[in-house]
Amino acid sequence: MRSKTVGILVLFFALSWVFVSFAFAADDAAASEMKKYIALAAGLAIGIAALGGGIGQGIAINGGLQGISRNPEAQPKIFVAMIVGLALIESLVIYALVISILLYAKL
Repeated sequence: MRSKTVGILVLFFALSWVFVSFAFAADDAAASEMKKYIALAAGLAIGIAALGGGIGQGIAINGGLQGISRNPEAQPKIFVAMIVGLALIESLVIYALVISILLYAKL
């Protein structure tokens, strides 16, 4: 199950990469034709990043809460590590948002 999910994510990232490379390689004559690829790449980038970020944050919070419930004395250390991890996960989603905005500005 896990390898199938990873395979699907790799496929989507590869397709996004192809669409982005087409979009940035377009000249002025083909720019109008590439707009659909730019929009698709921007949508896929933010959609997949949000999906992956949401799943990752859910797993991180689940692990943190299980650790706190098993050992309540370790709550401050677990909480700080969990917040740092959530911030790192969210930063990847923000990077995808910035890339999507840059692609949208190319339209």
